[in-house]
Amino acid sequence: MEKKLMQTYLYDFYGDLLNEHQRDVYGDFVLNDFSLGEIAEMQGISRQGVHDLVKRCDRTLEGYEKKLHLLERFLKMKEQILKIRSLTEEHSNRNGFEAMAKIRAITDEIIEEL
Repeated sequence: MEKKLMQTYLYDFYGDLLNEHQRDVYGDFVLNDFSLGEIAEMQGISRQGVHDLVKRCDRTLEGYEKKLHLLERFLKMKEQILKIRSLTEEHSNRNGFEAMAKIRAITDEIIEEL
């Protein structure tokens, strides 16, 4: 998985466990795509300080994932739901269109909630 995408997922799942300063800096880096220099200027710290904080947050969030596995479970569930959707589309082309349409609607709702 692409590093930036992984950072975004980890932030979504565990970002609230960071302190406010870490959330601000890491959120600007990951979600708002600000450069280290831009964040340093906004926060009044050095570019190296921002770099170190981002690396520390990466390690912290990855540590939470290694212990809790929430992201891993989320991605697995999403993959399974997408397989269900694919199977229902395949089946609806043959018969049982109404039942398959209901299953499709349910899987769409689950995916939206994820």
